[in-house]
Amino acid sequence: MNYILLIIGFLLLIKSADTFVVGSSSIARTLKVPTLIIGLTIVAFGTSAPEAAVSITAALQGQNDIAIANIVGSNIFNLLAVVGVASIINPIKVQKSTILKEFPFALLASVVLLILSQDTKFQGYNENLLTRADGLMLLSLFSIFMYYLIEMAVTSKEDMSVDQVDETMSMKKSIIMSILGVAGIVVGGKIVVDAASSIAISWGMSQNLVGLTIVAVGTSLPEFVTSIIAAKKGESDIAIGNVVGSNIFNILFILGISSVINNINIHPIVFIDMIIMILVTILAYAFSTTKRNVKKVEGVILTFLYVVYMIYIIIRK
Repeated sequence: MNYILLIIGFLLLIKSADTFVVGSSSIARTLKVPTLIIGLTIVAFGTSAPEAAVSITAALQGQNDIAIANIVGSNIFNLLAVVGVASIINPIKVQKSTILKEFPFALLASVVLLILSQDTKFQGYNENLLTRADGLMLLSLFSIFMYYLIEMAVTSKEDMSVDQVDETMSMKKSIIMSILGVAGIVVGGKIVVDAASSIAISWGMSQNLVGLTIVAVGTSLPEFVTSIIAAKKGESDIAIGNVVGSNIFNILFILGISSVINNINIHPIVFIDMIIMILVTILAYAFSTTKRNVKKVEGVILTFLYVVYMIYIIIRK
C-alpha cells in the first residue's frame, strides 16, 4: 500500500507544482511584482511547507535527528539536485540581486547555524544544542530577510512593463490556482514522506539516515518539481529564487521555530553535513556568478555531486 501511496504522492506533486507556478507567475505580473520576489517568498515558503511540518512535528515529539537532518539534507538536495537538474533542462539565468544579496544571505544562514550548534566548542557545554535563545536569533535574522524582500518588492514594481501585466489571466483565477497548487504540494509532499519513511524504516535505516535521505528528499520534492517545471517554462527567477528562498526559510524560520518549541540535540555526525551544506552553497554561488547563469555542464556537476553525497551517507550510516 505504501508503494501505491508513493506513486499517488508523486503525481499530485507534479500536477500541483505546475498549477502553482502558472498561478503565482500570473499574480506577480498582475501586481507588477518581479517573479524573483514571488519565487523567494510565496513559492519558496509554500514548497517548504513539508519541511516545516516534518521538522516542527519532530521537535515536538523529541525526534531531534529527523528535525535537524531533514533541514540540512533538504538544503543540500535543493542546491545540488534541484539546481543541477533544472539547469540541465534549461540553463538558469541568475538575477544580479540574487548574486549580491540572496545567495550571500543563504550562506550566512548556513554559517550561523553551524556556529550556534557548536556549544561544546564555544560555550563549554556537555552537549551541542539549538536552544530557545538560538531559535530566537535565527528568527531575528529571518525578520531581517523578510524586511529586505518587502522593501525590494516595493522598489521594483516600476520595473514591470504594461505588456507583462496584460499577459496575465484574471486575478481570481490566479489566486485559486495558486491556493490549489500549494494545497496539492503540501498534501502530496506529506503522502510521499509518510509512505517513503515507512518503507525506509521497514528496511532498517537509522532515524538520522532517514532524515538525511528519504525525508529530506521527500520534503524537497515540491522544490524539485516546482523548479523543474519553472525551468521548462523559462521562469528562471522562480527556479533559482525558489531554491535560495527555501534554504533561507528552512534554516532561519523552520529551525528557529523548532528550537523555540523544544531544544534540539545535534548529533556530532550532522556537523559534517552542515559543513557540506556550506561548501555546496559556495559552489552553487560560484556557478551562478559565471556570466550570471548556471550552465548545463555545471548542472551535471551539481547532480553528480549529489549522487556522490548520497552514496557517502549511505555507506557511513
